Amino acid sequence: MAYDPVCKMHVDEATAKFTADYKGTTYYFCAQGCKEDFEDNPEWFLKGGGAQSSHHC
Repeated sequence: MAYDPVCKMHVDEATAKFTADYKGTTYYFCAQGCKEDFEDNPEWFLKGGGAQSSHHC
């Protein structure tokens, strides 16, 4: 089980609809909004930053 680096929700890699590859690693997301936030500033989230927008998963 992976976790969404934006909202910290657990995500099942086998059924995840939203993924992004960054520096050779695949990240899994619960929603399109989380994926988009990550892609806008991946280093922020990888360093432990929380969601920057007001979207809800």
